[in-house]
Amino acid sequence: MPHLSAPAAMVTGTWIRVVAAALCLAVSCIHVQDQGGIPGDKTPHYVGIGYYLLEAAGVACAALLLLTLRFRSWNAPWWLAMGVALGPLVGYILSRGPGLPDYSDDRGNWTEPLGLISLTVEASLLVAAVAGVFAPGSASPRQGES
Repeated sequence: MPHLSAPAAMVTGTWIRVVAAALCLAVSCIHVQDQGGIPGDKTPHYVGIGYYLLEAAGVACAALLLLTLRFRSWNAPWWLAMGVALGPLVGYILSRGPGLPDYSDDRGNWTEPLGLISLTVEASLLVAAVAGVFAPGSASPRQGES
């Protein structure tokens, strides 16, 4: 398997982080828009709290990804990015499929335009996060290979 040179690995790692940070911010913006802006109005209360936590996690993750560019071996921001991607993906499936307790607004509404945009952004973020964990220069199981 070909190895990237150190400068090439740094550029690759930087671009993956920048793209993932932008996708984290996009997830947050989409969910702010979906709940009707700030402070938002999603009912039941636990769904609204979930939106707030996701939005805050997306912003925090974007900041961590950008602020830790020099610490490429620290994978915590990538795991958070996976959570920012997977959380709403699972929520989308549950809210449209079997439904959530006291929440049936979106049940069966699989083709809502903002929801489809959200799925695309979240899936892209998940791919970027997985790539980031295994990018050259990151702490991964392959790091010790020669």
